[in-house]
Amino acid sequence: MVAVELAPADALGLRMRSLLLADRPGWSDAGPADVAGVVGWFGAMQAQNLASVAWSLGARLPGCTADDVHAALEHREVLRTWPMRGTVHLVPARDARWMLDVLGVRMLAGAATRWAYLGLSGETADRAVEVLRAALAGGARLTRAQCLQTLTDAGISDAGQFRHHLLWYASQRGVTCFGPDIGKEQSFVLLDEWAPHPYQPDRDEALGTIALRYFRSHGPTTRQDFAGWTGLPATDAERGIAAAGAGLTTVRVDGREMYLDPALLDAPTTGPAAGDDEVLLLPGFDEYLLGFKDRSLMLDAEHTRAIIPGGNGVFQATIVRGGRVIGTWKRTLTRARAVVELRPLVHLGAADRSRVEDALKPYAHFVGRPVQARWA
Repeated sequence: MVAVELAPADALGLRMRSLLLADRPGWSDAGPADVAGVVGWFGAMQAQNLASVAWSLGARLPGCTADDVHAALEHREVLRTWPMRGTVHLVPARDARWMLDVLGVRMLAGAATRWAYLGLSGETADRAVEVLRAALAGGARLTRAQCLQTLTDAGISDAGQFRHHLLWYASQRGVTCFGPDIGKEQSFVLLDEWAPHPYQPDRDEALGTIALRYFRSHGPTTRQDFAGWTGLPATDAERGIAAAGAGLTTVRVDGREMYLDPALLDAPTTGPAAGDDEVLLLPGFDEYLLGFKDRSLMLDAEHTRAIIPGGNGVFQATIVRGGRVIGTWKRTLTRARAVVELRPLVHLGAADRSRVEDALKPYAHFVGRPVQARWA
């Protein structure tokens, strides 16, 4: 069977629908309706910055507020942990354990080298995990500072400044995970208490599930992007795609094979440049860019440094028009208002700037305060 050929603009239009950033006409449902639904759609959403991932959810859920996101965390519908690539993600609570077992375990293999440099022994790391397990048992929730103090009280010194690695290790082992913030501080809880009924697929089902979710929420895109997103070796990435079976189909974009949910092809294949010119303001760690190794469909190469100024994986928040990055934005939140600095990367006339300012309205609703726009 010959794969469907798509022009880049058409592929981008479909990708924006997969990312829940554009309407999906022709699909059989209206899409996820709440926080748990969106997180389940993606399988995992990068979440080292809680405010960023909260707006990632708000941007996809009209009418959603920051309080709604925090309520979903408090109700244990979703949780934050380190399921893959050594990076914090928001995941469905019932899936956290198998994701750690299948995807996160790769990060543990490289821990010993780092520990040797820090002067941390495996025995000390394992003892720290048991200290934290005991301290958190019975529904306790401790801030990061309280966890570190607990380790100090147990005689685990920080001469090598490695105790923050121990908090990561306890979560990577599947003992702890993040709880909702306490004030402005991170907190930790026991994973078994926070997600007491984990789903436990076998390895092939797990790989197939994460492949289905990735390509459903990011496609059309490549096997290399999938491997980069999950941190899986190429053989496991291919195994996951094979396990997904008929849940995925292929297209070709500029000669490259890409995978996607076959239902997406029922939607019109008119790219954003030809029809959907919507303006969006997205947070810096959104799956829109973080979910891909090759970002050329969304981002001009000349703008890469403006989006990742340090080249270190810290992304600026983006202004997007028709699926393409056209600027960056930063917000300063006070009790009275949100002040947003807008910095275009392309020429924007008065009408274009007005449209960008109009795109701030959903964010104003999300944070529950008026937004003051300032152009750089």
